[in-house]
Amino acid sequence: MNASRPRACRLRRNVAVGALLALISMPMAQAAQTPPSLHVQAQSSVEAAPDKATLNARLWEKTPAHSTLEDSDGDALTDARARLERRVGELITTMEDSGLERDAISAGSLSIYPEQVQGARSDNGDGETLQRTRLERPVTVELTDLDQLGEVLDALMGAGVNALDGVQFDLQNRDAATDEALVKALEKARHKAELMADTLGADIGHVQHIEETQSPIFQPRMMSMRTEQGASADANSAPRAEYRPGTIRIDAGVNVTWTLKGPDAPDHPDSDAAAQE
Repeated sequence: MNASRPRACRLRRNVAVGALLALISMPMAQAAQTPPSLHVQAQSSVEAAPDKATLNARLWEKTPAHSTLEDSDGDALTDARARLERRVGELITTMEDSGLERDAISAGSLSIYPEQVQGARSDNGDGETLQRTRLERPVTVELTDLDQLGEVLDALMGAGVNALDGVQFDLQNRDAATDEALVKALEKARHKAELMADTLGADIGHVQHIEETQSPIFQPRMMSMRTEQGASADANSAPRAEYRPGTIRIDAGVNVTWTLKGPDAPDHPDSDAAAQE
C-alpha cells in the first residue's frame, strides 16, 4: 500500500508535465500556421468639378429707434414686417423671371432681434441708449446650372439683399465621387503591395485585413471672382464678372494586409513587411 503511493505521485506529476507541455506547444503550433504578411497604407484623392451651388442671403428691416423708457410701437413692427415681406416677394419674383424653378428658391422663417443703439450725445457728453427691432428672413437659392451663377448673384445684389453669406459648391452625386476616391486608394494599395512583393521575390496571397483610415472628405475650394472688360466694350459699361468655382477634392485612405507566399518570402512566421505613404 506504501509502494502504490509513490507510483500515484509520479503519475500525477507526469499528467501535470504533459498538460504544461501541451499548453506551451499550442501557441507555437498556432504561430507556425500563421503566414507572413504584408501591410500597406495608401491614400488617394479625386478632384471633381462642382455641378451644384447654394447661395445664402439675408434681408432685414428695422424699426425706428426709440427710448428704452418708451413702449415698443406695434405699428412700427407691422410696417417693418410689411416692407420685409414685400422685398422678399420681389426677390423671389426676380429669381423666377431669371429662369429659376420655384422649388430652387426657399425663404426661411421670420426672426426678430432686439437691438440697442447709441443716441445723440448732449453737450456734456452724455448719451441715451436707444432700442429698436430688426426683422430678418433668410433666402436660399440652389443652382444645378452653374452658368446661372453670375446672373443670380447680380439679381440678389440688385434686389438689395442686406447680407450675402457666400456660395457653397457641391456635387449632385456625392456617392459616385466618394466611390471613385475609395477605389483609387485600394488600387494604389494593391499596386504598392505587388511592387514590394515582386521586388523581394514573393507573391501576395489573399487579403487578411482591410481598414478605412480616412473616410472620403469633401474639401471645396473657395470661389474666385475676376472682373474683366473687353477692349471693344464701352468704357462706361459695367465690367463683366467671371465666377470660377474651382474643384472639389475628395480624399480617401486605406490600410490593407495581404499574406505573402513564395520561396523568397520571409521564413519567420511572425515576420511582417510594412509600407506607409
